[in-house]
Amino acid sequence: MASSTLQSFVARAAALACQRPDPADCVLALAPLMLELTEQATAFLEPRHYRSDPAHYARHLVYAAPDASLSLYALVWSPGQWTPVHDHCCWGLMSVLEGVLEERSYVRMSPDCRTDEGIQLVRGGVALLQRGAVAGFVPNPEHIHVTGVSQERSRAVSLHLYGRTMNGFNTYDVSAGTRQHVSVEHNDS
Repeated sequence: MASSTLQSFVARAAALACQRPDPADCVLALAPLMLELTEQATAFLEPRHYRSDPAHYARHLVYAAPDASLSLYALVWSPGQWTPVHDHCCWGLMSVLEGVLEERSYVRMSPDCRTDEGIQLVRGGVALLQRGAVAGFVPNPEHIHVTGVSQERSRAVSLHLYGRTMNGFNTYDVSAGTRQHVSVEHNDS
């Protein structure tokens, strides 16, 4: 982590996250910092952070806190690449550096959030996030969504800050009504 821009962001973000244990308060406090970081991304992102993967969206680790309390990733989305329907089990923020990132939300209608079966999800709203946009989410209630780039659009690049090391999340099979925890990989930077 050589960039002073990134070092300053991490120090400020970690301090704010410690001062605000409530996820909603934390996301609200961090959103302006995420906007600043987005505007200064060229100061710390390297060419490898912009590499795509033909098989799926690419996740490039930019920073991971030694205590696993924060992680920052650069994601590269080629046309037609999407996440599975998922949640994060933590708070987070995402911002768009290039292109248009689409977020489609889901609402859990089944009352028991502890079960991995019998889950009824219905589609919620959609957000089209353009360059400079910042969006945040909290874990309770679950923030369930799918994110990606439609086939008709050009690639997108986004930054994602999470309140933990994002090495796994819950994925949902909407038609089967099930949820499972999966590990996710990233490219080390």
